[in-house]
Amino acid sequence: MRKPCCEKKGTMNKGAWTKQEDQKLIDYIHKHGEGCWRSLPQAAGLLRCGKSCRLRWVNYLRPDLKRGNFGEDEEDLIIKLHALLGNRWSLIAGRLPGRTDNEVKNYWNTHLRRKLMQMGIDPNNHRPRPAVSVPNKSVGSDHSSTCKPENSQEEEDIGSVLQCSSKPESNTGFLPDLNLELTIGPPLIEERLQLSHIDSTQLSFSNFSTVIS
Repeated sequence: MRKPCCEKKGTMNKGAWTKQEDQKLIDYIHKHGEGCWRSLPQAAGLLRCGKSCRLRWVNYLRPDLKRGNFGEDEEDLIIKLHALLGNRWSLIAGRLPGRTDNEVKNYWNTHLRRKLMQMGIDPNNHRPRPAVSVPNKSVGSDHSSTCKPENSQEEEDIGSVLQCSSKPESNTGFLPDLNLELTIGPPLIEERLQLSHIDSTQLSFSNFSTVIS
């Protein structure tokens, strides 16, 4: 197992670098070169970790660092290299003079990735993103409400005829229905009384004729 680059001591400085520390690191590298980062802090008189010294030099103190915003040619190159190399930021930064891998990675995540998505390109595989079609419910509802079936006109005509036939006619010219059916039923009470009176008269007359004879 590899040992850590430096021993964890209570006197080890952490946090932001001071101007004095930056100057010590610059002077030492100008005289002796980068060398071994594990032994550099002690040789330069810095109470820093070797990894911290390397990152400070590579990302901030190198004289060939390029400051400022990325140009359009740099953006195009980063996009092309990312399509070939993926997230291998050290290799991409090696083809951009004056740019660090950390700087290129941050610029990709904050600017270029969003730019590709707005252009409709997937930033992972650099291919056009499939368009997602969302059905418009309002259009469908309007269409269903306005469109009628083919036989709707016929149904309307039939409905109007039935509605007109169901309406009662006006009093003028209205003739009541005549019931022409003949029924045979028992005689009424008055007719019964008349028949009984006639029968009694005939009976008395017949009795009178028999007495005379």
